[in-house]
Amino acid sequence: MAEINPTQEKSEKLPRNLGLWGVWMLVVNGLIGAGIFGLPSGAYALAGEYSVFVYIFCALLMLPVILSFAEVGSYFRGTGGPIRYGKEAFGSFIGFQGGWLYYLARLISFSANTVLLTDSIAYFFPIADSGTGRLISLALTCLFLAGINILGSMESIRSMTLFTIIKFGVLIGLVIGGFSSLGLEVIPTLDAPLPSGSDLGKAALLLIYAFVGFEGAVVPAGEAKRPERDMPLGLLLGLGVVALIYILVQLVAQAAVPNLAESTAPLLDASSQLFGQTGAVILMVGVATSVLANLVSSMFSATRVTYALALENSLPRWFGEVHSRFLTPANSVIFFGIAAFALSAMGSFRFLAAMTVLSRLFLFIMTCAAVPKLRPRFRSAGRFILWGGYLVPVLGILACLWLMLQVSFTSVWLTAVLVGIGTGLYALGKKGDR
Repeated sequence: MAEINPTQEKSEKLPRNLGLWGVWMLVVNGLIGAGIFGLPSGAYALAGEYSVFVYIFCALLMLPVILSFAEVGSYFRGTGGPIRYGKEAFGSFIGFQGGWLYYLARLISFSANTVLLTDSIAYFFPIADSGTGRLISLALTCLFLAGINILGSMESIRSMTLFTIIKFGVLIGLVIGGFSSLGLEVIPTLDAPLPSGSDLGKAALLLIYAFVGFEGAVVPAGEAKRPERDMPLGLLLGLGVVALIYILVQLVAQAAVPNLAESTAPLLDASSQLFGQTGAVILMVGVATSVLANLVSSMFSATRVTYALALENSLPRWFGEVHSRFLTPANSVIFFGIAAFALSAMGSFRFLAAMTVLSRLFLFIMTCAAVPKLRPRFRSAGRFILWGGYLVPVLGILACLWLMLQVSFTSVWLTAVLVGIGTGLYALGKKGDR
């Protein structure tokens, strides 16, 4: 059995404050962002009342990937997540590319969600809808989130706890209200003809993105108290809870909104139908807090990527400096906040967001492929080892390859360009290191 690369872990300066609760919140807030507030109508348009089964299919499709992350995550006690897995299994270049693509995906998603949060704020304060008011709102949001992350990991977890409680309260309240008001109407009759295979495939492709984002929870392993136990448990408990909430919310939306397929704001319409205007306001609060929790989670994990890359000498040491008082990677947080504001100020991110899909799938395949490479070296008592040999990671790779076949050509060439940019940065970093 090999030692778990003690060199970098001795250079870690971040305190270990994350317990199982913190890991679980990183998982659920990575998964539940703004998507659940808009996906039910798209799913219903493609799969009708059978859409609840598509959620189950997507959860099962991602299960082997999450299980692979759970096993590899139990091997390491240092910050980095996919960076560490890729480097240990396939060398420093693959590890850097994994971290680079993950960071870009998080940065762009963060910026897009910041725009969505500003749109939610504009629902209550129209001055934030355009012009200078919008820029000020975006700047204050990035500044507020950066401040939380600089103050310390416990402050980030406390803020996520608050936002998560509000978000879950709104979603669970919608579910309870729906079941109470509609009774057995929420149970689909399944009388309609089964949708075509192509429509079911499109629905699966749409909903699979509600089950990505969990990978951010494994990045701050260097701040986890017991990562060998808490990473696997947090990932699996997070998937189970989120899948259940998605299914229950879809059932209520289908029963509450007669023309769900045409709805542009399905949960807002469902809440209005069930609770009137008060319900709509509460739902918008839920959207805002859901996005805030997702943003705190995204910034928390993404800034640890540049910190870990700096420790690997793949980025300038400035990114790896830790604040003397708050013991957080403050420089990485500041850089992320400025970059996120610059991107969010540009407006629409549909074009750039195409890149995030394929880059995440590359990360998933790399992590699944790392299991057979690393298990013989790191297998020991206390590690989370999957049953069935290497069947689970193979199934995870096959699931990702199937999803890759569904992505657009735009996503392919954008990812290729960004991999090329990352290769150039890696070469410069190694040249500077020498």
